[in-house]
Amino acid sequence: MAINPATDEEMPVWVADFVLEQYGTGAVFADGHDKRDFKMGKKYGITLKTSLIPSDESLVGKVKNLEECYEGEGVLFNSKQFDGLTSAVAKPKIIAWLKEKELAQSKINYKLRDWVFSRQRYWGEPIPLVFCEKCGWVAVDQKDLPIKLPEIKDYKPTDDGQSPLAKAEEWVKTQCPKCHGLAKRETDVMPNWAGSNWYFMRYCDPKNDQQLASPELLKYWMPVDWYNGGMEHTTLHLLYSRFIYKFLWDIGVVPQELGSEPYKKRTSHGMILGEGGIKMSKSKGNVINPDEVVKEWGADTLRVYEMFMGPFEQAIAWDTKGVRGARRFLDRVFNLVNKQIVENSPQDKNLESLLHKTIKKVGEDIESLKFNTAVSALMILVNEIEKKEQISKEIFKSFLLILSPFAPHLAEEMWQFLGEKQSIFLNDWPQYKASLIEDEIVNLIVQINGKVRGTLGVARDTSEEEVKEKALADSKVKPWLTGKEIQNTIFVANKLINFVI
Repeated sequence: MAINPATDEEMPVWVADFVLEQYGTGAVFADGHDKRDFKMGKKYGITLKTSLIPSDESLVGKVKNLEECYEGEGVLFNSKQFDGLTSAVAKPKIIAWLKEKELAQSKINYKLRDWVFSRQRYWGEPIPLVFCEKCGWVAVDQKDLPIKLPEIKDYKPTDDGQSPLAKAEEWVKTQCPKCHGLAKRETDVMPNWAGSNWYFMRYCDPKNDQQLASPELLKYWMPVDWYNGGMEHTTLHLLYSRFIYKFLWDIGVVPQELGSEPYKKRTSHGMILGEGGIKMSKSKGNVINPDEVVKEWGADTLRVYEMFMGPFEQAIAWDTKGVRGARRFLDRVFNLVNKQIVENSPQDKNLESLLHKTIKKVGEDIESLKFNTAVSALMILVNEIEKKEQISKEIFKSFLLILSPFAPHLAEEMWQFLGEKQSIFLNDWPQYKASLIEDEIVNLIVQINGKVRGTLGVARDTSEEEVKEKALADSKVKPWLTGKEIQNTIFVANKLINFVI
């Protein structure tokens, strides 16, 4: 057993080939908020704890009961004096507290490695160096840049492993920039990732033949607001693109006032795998051609399925049954035109409330790239609309507006069916009403020393005193407090109350 220095609790020590080699000392603290820990804990019956309340209320019970692993941000519980803080706020406070107790020190890990330009292709960027028997390696003069690739017929490497450029003898022979004697060009080229490390700067001024880009245009366009790439680029491309950008900033190519960071935000999307979870490849014959999917099911079906198939950042296997499901959903949406759509229908408070909750969720989910849960919310709304004999035109229009990013063609067609002349995409995103999205009753968690001992259904914004009175009278909570002295009470409105005894 080991002692948890933060809580003085005993924890079992497990020895396994589980800890990632590059992670810290080779020992990790396992909890219910890491999928690898969660899987191992379930398999071997290791006691795990959760300490985050997700913002999605439908997940709270599943996360707390360890039915589902939640890895996102949230509000802390089971965390003593840090209960009620968001994880973003809590992290620095916890590190500071551990430092003060001399239990830990903060540390920054760097992952930059040497980059070997080993893979040789004809179309890589030429390296601007020549070799002279007298002067050795010499850089090409600035006036002779950029070096242009020669036109060649054979793109294959040589039998002795040299670059394809080695066979372009006339191009290889050149003059030494230093002594003007005979010299040979470097025939190795940079890999295709080299150019991708700074191309976003060239986009700012693509026709400039005097410099990489004008400082004025770089100031106007840079830094990149949002850079998204494949998961396979998360480490290498992110590190090297920042490395090269910082170098260009150091030497003054990038205006100093822009700062040394190329992006304001960087995200990665997961890979779509073939059916059965195998990576798509021509040799396996499992590549999905989107043109064929569009031809059979329609472009909107493909869009909705790709948005709905799973979390944006995770690798997800293609499933044709899921494509059929997305098409069925869109067919149901189209069939809503058979409803009686009226200008002024009787007020339907429940449907109106659900619509405004959906507007809020879809808008927030799009911003945070949670497209799958946005589509799920749209499906829930469609379920409710289908139950109605008639529907307000305003409600239907708002629904089509939030559907339009996912199924643009269908939304546009149905928009025109409603008699609208202007394109749906020239209209504003609907605004939700805060008064319509709040549930009148909230489930509030009752903790004792950070451990969940019950829940209370209370009216939204019930005061701390009223919540405390109800909690102390609750039959599930009472036994835990009998004969105990409450030293402190932590209250987070509409979320939790924690009694410290």
